[in-house]
Amino acid sequence: MNPFSLAGETALITGGGTGLGFGIAQCMVEAGAQVVLVGRREAELKRAASELGKAASYLAADITRLDDAPDLVRRATEASGSFISILVNNAGIHLKKPAAETNPHEFNNVLQTHVVAAHALSTAVLPGMIQRKHGCILFTSSMSALFALPLVIAYSAAKSAYLGMVRTLAAETGEQGIRVNAIAPGWIESPMLRKALAGDEKRSQRILQRTPMGRFGDPHDVGWAAVYLCSPAAKFVTGTVLAVDGGASIGF
Repeated sequence: MNPFSLAGETALITGGGTGLGFGIAQCMVEAGAQVVLVGRREAELKRAASELGKAASYLAADITRLDDAPDLVRRATEASGSFISILVNNAGIHLKKPAAETNPHEFNNVLQTHVVAAHALSTAVLPGMIQRKHGCILFTSSMSALFALPLVIAYSAAKSAYLGMVRTLAAETGEQGIRVNAIAPGWIESPMLRKALAGDEKRSQRILQRTPMGRFGDPHDVGWAAVYLCSPAAKFVTGTVLAVDGGASIGF
């Protein structure tokens, strides 16, 4: 048996139509999993699912509609024909703004998408996982949860909150056969990164100078880390945060 195989697993991936989410989906499909992509833009989801092939399906949904989380999990189960054994809380929005200019509505909007919606979906999948004593929940955190980055106070707060959620969920559910982990990507080529660095060449150079590997990452770098954390190879790994950052978090 290949310990890195995800054969027989079904993953619900939020924000799965583009960027890191799509990279995670590609790697999970290649590792043998079925995937259900969730996002708000149906055209992107349809294109992504078509590219992934028969192992992929999609559901257009707004995860910030918190009361709909149990129904979304039910629909995902029906779409895939299998219970959700992996949840990837990856969906998010970016806000680049000085802290003093970030108003409470903007701050709350970021937290609602990243933190509150992820909690709602996690609690929606947990009953099925607990019943079967099997499941993995994975959060896409960020370097902004590990060290200071300017102009992203709401995003940093949200991604830092993931670390507490991971540890608490891991402590609560470990004896029930559920593992909970996070990936903290560094600067990975994606639409969100390009938006964050738009018109700021000096910032791009600073990032590369502090990254020992001297380059931006690829979505598959995150995807294969996600496969590992959700596979039998990591069966004794829970409550951890894995940096996938080319060394940025230890660079200077």
